[in-house]
Amino acid sequence: MNDGHVNLLKLCVGAEKVADLEAWQKRQRAQRTAQGLEPVHIHVTRMWPKRQDEILNGGSLYWVFKGLVLARQEIARLDEVVGSDGIRRCGIVLVPEIIRTQPMPRRPFQGWRYFAPEDVPEDLDTADGGEPELPAGLATALSDMGVR
Repeated sequence: MNDGHVNLLKLCVGAEKVADLEAWQKRQRAQRTAQGLEPVHIHVTRMWPKRQDEILNGGSLYWVFKGLVLARQEIARLDEVVGSDGIRRCGIVLVPEIIRTQPMPRRPFQGWRYFAPEDVPEDLDTADGGEPELPAGLATALSDMGVR
């Protein structure tokens, strides 16, 4: 089932729901535009993925909110970002569209993890405008029961 790509999995710290992430990234893109920079969201992380070629072959960053994978974003590219401390970091440049996924439980972890294509949750059907976001507790309960 793997078509030569791999995904990343990351906790969405500071956001309780997908709408929080959407609003935050929209503000970040507006700030970058005001500074004359490319209007993209760049998520900076300490570690550079060793499997970058696989990530750039169609990979997405899957976001975990309060113990549930709820959304993903396609990864456009990886940029080198050098901090004021002179340390080289990885800037994960994300496509602006945030795609909601079926809720999938995930335990807490630090940093990011590789996420194999065969293990990822399915995208939600957004042809009808998408489903309203459920409270995390309800989404977890439904997922545990196999309903969602």
